[in-house]
Amino acid sequence: MKTLWKNCHIASMAHGKYSIIEDAAIVTSGALIEWIGPQAELAEPEHDNCIDLNGAWVTPGLIDCHTHTVFGGNRSGEFEQRLQGVSYAEIAAAGGGIASTVRATRAASEDELYASAERRLRHLLKDGVTTVEMKSGYGLDLENERKILRVIRRLGNTQPVTVRATCLAAHALPPEYTDRADDYINHICNDMLPALAAEGLVDAVDAFCEYLAFSPAQVEQVFITAGQLALPVKLHAEQLSSLGGSSLAARYKALSADHLEFMTEDDAIAMAAAGTVAVLLPGAFYFLRETQLPPMDALRKHGVPIAISTDLNPGTSPGLSLRLMLNMACTLFRMTPEEALAGVTFNAARALGMSATHGSLEAGKVADFVAWNIERPADLAYWLGGDLDKRIVRHGVESSI
Repeated sequence: MKTLWKNCHIASMAHGKYSIIEDAAIVTSGALIEWIGPQAELAEPEHDNCIDLNGAWVTPGLIDCHTHTVFGGNRSGEFEQRLQGVSYAEIAAAGGGIASTVRATRAASEDELYASAERRLRHLLKDGVTTVEMKSGYGLDLENERKILRVIRRLGNTQPVTVRATCLAAHALPPEYTDRADDYINHICNDMLPALAAEGLVDAVDAFCEYLAFSPAQVEQVFITAGQLALPVKLHAEQLSSLGGSSLAARYKALSADHLEFMTEDDAIAMAAAGTVAVLLPGAFYFLRETQLPPMDALRKHGVPIAISTDLNPGTSPGLSLRLMLNMACTLFRMTPEEALAGVTFNAARALGMSATHGSLEAGKVADFVAWNIERPADLAYWLGGDLDKRIVRHGVESSI
């Protein structure tokens, strides 16, 4: 089926720029864009449907490229404790932190995890998200990592969104491996990853490289195994300290290195050479009241592509709006609205290895786009929250979300 979407203005985000087309039209054929350009240049096409977008601004569908959407339990009580002066270390010593989410996730059934994750996902979809990455990492054993990844696959099969599944088994040390981090890494490499990959549950492999998680040497073992399984890698790096994790990610041609508040200019140089995307997570920066900014000048100077994401998770970024992250990226990290929008479209697609098909509006790419009732593209980063009037199109079909 061919559809003509007319009477709009387009910020195509080709090459990561607004790439404005005023008085524009789009022709979709099935799930793909067949033609895009000024409406005056469109020869009268044959089409099955003609939809008037009434002067809307059209952008690519938003891409949330770093989330932990599937988890059990709730840690709002810990948030309240921290505001009352209880330290994170004290909370963790009392059994809180990631350990509490692991317990709740292990105790939850697959159906219970699906139901809670679906509720969170619907908020993202209403915000204009058409593609989302979801990580495991709150199971920390084969059975429960499998359970989370099965839920992620199920969400992708039942909800109007494209989902990428990332295995983050190397997220934290499970209680049964206390003081045996090397043994746990061996278990991930020898047992967990091969089994989960064989079941088709994994699109990429991630790890947390940090002094309170896993060392660069341990992460490298995970990366080697991922390579043997033909799986791309990503990395949580330089959030709390500088361990050279982002340079390690670059050596293994990682799709992305994420957080990066403590990365160095040498890290930026390595990432630029490797084409590794810097995924910045302003929600976590804000929620944790951090003060160390990512090195924006170095990222720009060396041409490292910058993506933005919610980092939706129960402990450090309970963010349900990717569009709010656009504003935070501008206000906290001093990004421009154009850079921020590129960060949730063109560069976010690169961070998922999907740039050939997603992230910009060009002929031959997937017809995922949002028609916004706004005055200019910068409005997407300007308005704080709210549900902006919009029409969401995924794979060439308007969504009812």
